[in-house]
Amino acid sequence: MKSLKNQLFYQLIYLVFICGLYACVSTKSASTYHFPKPVDTTDKTIVQQEKKTYAFKNIGVFVSNEFDGARLNDCKVVNDSTIEATISPENTPINASAYYAMQIWSNEAKEITVILNYTEHEHRYKPKVSTNRKEWIELDSTQYEILNDGKQCSIKLAVSSKKTYLASQELLVSSDVKLWCEAMAKNSNVSFLTIGKSKLGRDLNCLDMFTGEKKGKDMIVVLCRQHPPEVTGHLAMEAFVEEILADKPLSVAFRKKYRILVFPLLNPDGVDLGHWRHSAGGIDLNRDWAYYHQPETKTVADFIVQTEKADKNDVILGLDFHSTWHDVYYTMIDSLQSDLPGFKNYWIPGVQETLNDHESVNKPAGLGAPVSKGWFYTQFNAEGITYEIGDETPRKFIDLKGQVSAREMMQLLVFR
Repeated sequence: MKSLKNQLFYQLIYLVFICGLYACVSTKSASTYHFPKPVDTTDKTIVQQEKKTYAFKNIGVFVSNEFDGARLNDCKVVNDSTIEATISPENTPINASAYYAMQIWSNEAKEITVILNYTEHEHRYKPKVSTNRKEWIELDSTQYEILNDGKQCSIKLAVSSKKTYLASQELLVSSDVKLWCEAMAKNSNVSFLTIGKSKLGRDLNCLDMFTGEKKGKDMIVVLCRQHPPEVTGHLAMEAFVEEILADKPLSVAFRKKYRILVFPLLNPDGVDLGHWRHSAGGIDLNRDWAYYHQPETKTVADFIVQTEKADKNDVILGLDFHSTWHDVYYTMIDSLQSDLPGFKNYWIPGVQETLNDHESVNKPAGLGAPVSKGWFYTQFNAEGITYEIGDETPRKFIDLKGQVSAREMMQLLVFR
């Protein structure tokens, strides 16, 4: 009898241990969900561009991709005043985001023609130039011509001994985002955290924003830059976050009631490597929100889940900032009721009315591929929205829209 009691006792201890172990595991990892349209997000091979400066001494012109965010796969001289730059993606198949960025200078001031030659897809982004990476000028339509059904773009460019950046979008690489995060962290309501590393060892950062006690607050999560060239979405995100941190009565009240986690750069490897779309694992990170094969999505997803459980913060809203051809909101259909019912049906019209902006549209959809907005819903029953800004939306309007979007959100939620 004593032996039986001892056996039962140890079995009970073992059962308690196993239950505790599983409870620990569940608090540390994001749940998996079998989305209706699964995507294979295991590693795919990428082709690295060779980093070099092309010195065409016979015509006195130099072209380089030796900087973060560059995309130039090859370059050659066509004639005394023309060079051809080959632009290829990191791998295929890939989204039609033909991104390019290079630095050009010459021994003496002159005008040259740069022909962008795309090996995949067609020209998408209007050329922009800068000499300091701070002020950017978009070239007008008289300075470039799209050729060969979009497979080429011919650009007239004035060059000199002063190095000029020619790029599809403003350069905002991981070092730039870190500087912005450090500036935000000067606010006493912000903690700047490094939560892990990317596949190639770059920091994955988070801004943790709130006033007073962090525990028990409902939480809003902001994601950005899963896709490297989507700079306009990043600009909107910055304006959005800065409005939340403003020293204004609405912003102050909002921070007292809510906790906001901001992940400003989910794909630092892809950004610094000048990728069109993918991570260093060769994967679209915004298709990896089911099984977390990539370290970036796994690290961010697990951190959100851990934080939510540890501090009893219910995630009610997830906003993922992106760029596409035009301003658009991708939302969930009304039949998928979140814990924030009707939010999008008031928030989006509020932004549009304030800005007199009826060009941007709301495109609701059900669960399909494993993207972040679906993840917020399946993981937390939270409202998930993909916030898209057009590639060429005027930059001043982007700032204003980011600010107004934040104000409209805070007005809806502060009295909830």
